[in-house]
Formats: sequence, structure tokens, C-alpha cells
Amino acid sequence: MTTIAALPYEYELPESGKVALIVIDMQRDFLEPGGFGDALGNNVSLLQAIVPTLKSLIEGFRSMGLPIIHTIECHQPDLSDCPPAKLKRGKGNLTIGSEGGMGRILVKGEVGNGIIADLAPLPGEFVIHKPGKGAFYATTLDSILKEQGITHLFITGVTTEVCVQTTMREANDRGYECLMVEDCTESYFPEFKQATLEMVRAQGGIVGWTAIAAEVLNGLKHWQPAKALV
Repeated sequence: MTTIAALPYEYELPESGKVALIVIDMQRDFLEPGGFGDALGNNVSLLQAIVPTLKSLIEGFRSMGLPIIHTIECHQPDLSDCPPAKLKRGKGNLTIGSEGGMGRILVKGEVGNGIIADLAPLPGEFVIHKPGKGAFYATTLDSILKEQGITHLFITGVTTEVCVQTTMREANDRGYECLMVEDCTESYFPEFKQATLEMVRAQGGIVGWTAIAAEVLNGLKHWQPAKALV
């Protein structure tokens, strides 16, 4: 059994199942100056700090031929697919659908809605457009994972306490073994990230595991499952 050094204890890689990397919402509006996150008064440099490590992790998965799934939080131009709670909340000058510095906020196809250039998906990688916080709500993610025989997920992206944690909890309830990559996820509020890491691995891994990217790649390099790849 190949394992990855993790918390609260070692994470076991599957002997016959498959693994995938999920990269959540690494979008220009959340990470770049002049975008939605910046307009709300957040320090986007906190999120930008994880980009080099996440890029290395993505490249590691690509080199091993392992599946990568990118998500984009977005809505149709008429906002018909936007959950009511998302439309009702937020009292700032900019809300979902408003015109921001990079186009309409969280609207599919707008400049700010795109994934940052450094982490752009390659042909053959999955891209999930999600209307909710979690990547399973109103998407094809679960069916893709089942079709691919994927049982174990490495979860990254932003923000740690919202879309990343929600996706991990959704996956946990569906039976996937999940590990959140600590240095490949971030929040505008460092204390929220730390609290999330502690919550997901509490009580013996009630939601899952956490580990750093270097340990993930080291474990995968030694992994030789019988049916890891198609």
C-alpha cells in the first residue's frame, strides 16, 4: 500500500481505483487586481501566492498522465441558473451580474470569469461550470468521476472555506476519499483557511486529509496501482 504523509494520519492511495486533481475556481476575477475580489476590498495577493505551487502540482499530474478537473463558478447571462440565496445576499456596489472591471461578475464567458493564464486547462482536461459553491451541485462532476473510475480526490483552489471546503464535504458524502492540498488552497482571510484545515481533518479525518503538495507528488511517484490509468 502506497501512502502520502498527511494529517491526521497517512493517506492511502488506491490499489485498483484512480485519483484525480480538482482545481477550484482559479479565476481572474478572484485573483487579479481590478477583478471582483479586489473591488470588494480583498487582498488578492494572498490568493496569488499559491499559484506557483499549484502550477507545479498540475504539471506533476500531467507528467504522470493523471486526470485534472478544473471548475469555474459562473452563471448564464440571464442568471436563470443562479441559486436564489446567491442573488439575495451581498449588499456591496458589485453583485452577481453587475458590470465589474473585467466584465459582468460571475457570468460565463466574461473576461474575469476565465481561469488565470498560468493555470489554463489543456485540451483533454475536464472543465466544470458550476452555479453553486460546491462542484457537485447542478453539474456533471459525479458522473464524470464514476465514468472514469476515480475514487480518490486531491482538492485545491479558492477559497478554502467556501468553494473548496464545500466541494470536499460534498465529495466525502458521496464516498470519495479526499485530501485537501494545504499549500494549493487559499483564502482572503488566513484564519479562515487555518480553521478549515483543522475542521476537515478533525476527529480522525471526519471529512478527509490535508497534506502539502511536495508530499502528494512524492507519494504519487511511488504509486503503482494495478489499474491506475486507462
